[in-house]
Amino acid sequence: MIERRERAPGSSVPPVYTEADFDFVDAGIRREVTILSQNGVETFESCEGGPGHTFPEPTIRFCGDRAAGFKALAIALTYGLRPMALRRCYAVIDGEARRSRLGDDFQEA
Repeated sequence: MIERRERAPGSSVPPVYTEADFDFVDAGIRREVTILSQNGVETFESCEGGPGHTFPEPTIRFCGDRAAGFKALAIALTYGLRPMALRRCYAVIDGEARRSRLGDDFQEA
């Protein structure tokens, strides 16, 4: 889990993240994670995708309310990223689909 930078004492301005703050993120998706984080999207898992990786394609998972996915999509398009899918995740519990508490997936083309 990422340790959040503290705000400057007395400041209401949130900390600014750079790619160096995400050196633990796969290099192939680090720029995208940085851009989303700099714009207020709380990511919790990412993968550049491909053989030997968790996901077959680049994937960024994030959490938030109903609007979070559309916010992430708008940010991605604004910054020239190439999203190929926006998926809402559901868990199946006792045979019922229930909204996952974890969040959404954002996959890059």
